[in-house]
Amino acid sequence: KIQTIQYARENKVPFLGICLGMQLSMVEYARNDKKSVYHQDFLDATDRIVGGLEKKNKLITIKEKTTVAYHEAGHATVGWMLEHAFPLVKVTIVPRGQSLGAAWYLPEERMLVSKQQMLDEMCATLGGRAAEKVSFDVITTGALSDLEKVMKQARAMVMIYGLSDKIGNVSYYDPQGQGFTKPYSEKTAHIIDEEISKIIEEQYKRAIDVIEKNKSKLNELAELLLEKEVIFGDDLTRIFGERPFVKSPIAISNSKKKEAELKLKAKENSKKNTEEE
Repeated sequence: KIQTIQYARENKVPFLGICLGMQLSMVEYARNDKKSVYHQDFLDATDRIVGGLEKKNKLITIKEKTTVAYHEAGHATVGWMLEHAFPLVKVTIVPRGQSLGAAWYLPEERMLVSKQQMLDEMCATLGGRAAEKVSFDVITTGALSDLEKVMKQARAMVMIYGLSDKIGNVSYYDPQGQGFTKPYSEKTAHIIDEEISKIIEEQYKRAIDVIEKNKSKLNELAELLLEKEVIFGDDLTRIFGERPFVKSPIAISNSKKKEAELKLKAKENSKKNTEEE
């Protein structure tokens, strides 16, 4: 129980409470006639809520599965090597819902986001397509959601947050969502389109560079993913080593404080259980 709660707190698992409780009770209890909930039950239920139903009967070819493995390994590799990309929690190539694979990350609680942070996130998002290109010299339609995400981020950088050198400190944010007329000229619209394309292309090339420099480790990670179908952050640490970035003193302090709190809580619960016995 303590491990499950700790996992949820550290990885900010969404949809806890009623939804997850119902999922656990309905799926694990009713189908498997279980009398207790274990850590793996928690993970399975979370996977189902976040990723959808597992498609056990979904037929995909070995080539497709390999492509998915390298795609997801590409996300993990690029994200691991960039300072501001969110750290990996889990990668899977088990088909769920409409997806053939997925990568989970641990978002930081940021009140403000810098330009470099946004660029690192975009680069990591394009790591999947970059891995396909470097590994097979082919790109597939599997990057659709990735392209949608980076397009939205690049557009926000240019049009909302004033993070484009060419457009400058201007925001075309429309809080009312009325957008019937553009508050800029056709010439500016052309510059906006060019800037968005430029940002995305630069981060794609950057992702390819990271993949090429870490190709042997990418291959090892993808092969492990093909073997196990699900891997975690510990697997990346074993292959890549610790992320090459130093945490800030505040982050280290908060991490140690949280660790101490969890240990104290576990000790108190253990003592309480002993007294009850």
